[in-house]
Amino acid sequence: MIGNHFKKKFSKRPPPGIIVTEVVSKDFSQKISTYGTAVPVRTKSYKIEKYEIINPIDFNKKLKKGELIAKLKSRNLIATFDGVMTKRDFSNDIKVSESSLLINLEDISSIYVDVDIPELYSRFIKKNLNVDVKLSGNNEKIYSGIIDSTSGRIDVEKRSLATRIKLKNNNFDILPGSLLEITVKYNEKNSLGIPDTSLMMEGDKTYVYKVSEKNITNKTEVIIGIRDNGFIEIISGLSQGDNIVAEGLKKVRPRLKIKPIKKGSKKAESDWKKKVKPKKNDTKKGKFDWLKKLNIFNKSKSEKKDDKNK
Repeated sequence: MIGNHFKKKFSKRPPPGIIVTEVVSKDFSQKISTYGTAVPVRTKSYKIEKYEIINPIDFNKKLKKGELIAKLKSRNLIATFDGVMTKRDFSNDIKVSESSLLINLEDISSIYVDVDIPELYSRFIKKNLNVDVKLSGNNEKIYSGIIDSTSGRIDVEKRSLATRIKLKNNNFDILPGSLLEITVKYNEKNSLGIPDTSLMMEGDKTYVYKVSEKNITNKTEVIIGIRDNGFIEIISGLSQGDNIVAEGLKKVRPRLKIKPIKKGSKKAESDWKKKVKPKKNDTKKGKFDWLKKLNIFNKSKSEKKDDKNK
């Protein structure tokens, strides 16, 4: 027992399994998030007296340029561009709304969104910057847009820059008036990146554990840039393809030999305490099979007497 105790205590332990990953090239950008309301790219309004309508107007119908909007006693309304017919109340006055009707021909193949960008970020806002747009409450689909135009001055009351964003709405998923989540991306670039779980902060300096070809960890100082979606930009200190410790920094120390485990690889399933299912042809073992092997129940009377005499 004493020998086994000292053998376990002083014998070499196997290297610990540590999750590692490669330094890769990624797209990084800084982001400004805000909200805005969807507006049709073109709108034309028509005021109609209800007594002039000959045939009922088909609302929410897609029209082509030149098609009939409404047939009236005095004239016919023709679509001047492709769009959708919509209806809205002419006035809050019940008497006026009972006698008159205001309809809109709206081109929603493209959508405008007007937002206010804080003055702090105004110097980064330029025409044709990429923008991600999502319907509020729906994170599944992202629409791509661009900055179409900006105001020439800062709003002194809001301390913000008025900015117009334009995006395609080919499937008409976005309805006018929808609340949209806007993410303006600036300072876009392609740089080396690592997971943010790989970093160690010591004072003003930042370190990672770089893994050598012999699976030895070396503490390496790096200079970092911006953070984006769980990754950190590496300005200097690492090269593309370098292996670094991705997780489990508390288990690692300088000059430690490790057993690298690639991040994202599936762990092998353990066979511990797994019962082997018997085959269809195999018979299950009973509790008293050992008695059957003795064959005491099938012995003849003479054999039983011999056993007693023994």
